[in-house]
Amino acid sequence: MDFEQVIFSRHSTRDFLDQNIPEDILAKIIEAGRIAPSFQNKQCWRYVICRDRGIIKKLALDSGLIGKVNFFVNHAPLVIVACADPARSGKMNDQEYYLVDTAISFQQMMLTAWNFGIGSCWLAAFNERKVKDILTIPADIRVVAMSPFGYPREKKAFYSKAISFFAG
Repeated sequence: MDFEQVIFSRHSTRDFLDQNIPEDILAKIIEAGRIAPSFQNKQCWRYVICRDRGIIKKLALDSGLIGKVNFFVNHAPLVIVACADPARSGKMNDQEYYLVDTAISFQQMMLTAWNFGIGSCWLAAFNERKVKDILTIPADIRVVAMSPFGYPREKKAFYSKAISFFAG
């Protein structure tokens, strides 16, 4: 895709094919996040890449804010959890920049994935403590977001249609 196509066609994907993401493409997605700009180039982000079906199932079914709202994540071949070490970022104008740094990095990963036809869905409706427990993330590291990644199914499930109406 050309740049405009990537930017203007990317959308939240909640239905995935049962198809793994090739290692070389995953490496490019991760590299896109690594080279993102950050506060004084401190690169405070940390990513947990989950392919283990058991862990993905726990993230899908046991980490939501409200019930099992993230159950669709269970069908993705890959989940990436975007974390940050606030001590490795900075603060200006009473703004903690670890959130900005990680958001820029994660967005670059999502756009790169979409360039290869791989969908994603930015998730913020999760219980940080539960995600940390599932993945044994240290207390000083913050969970900023997470996303399933995978090749989109053409036909959307009822849940996807309904949630897309409300969440976009």
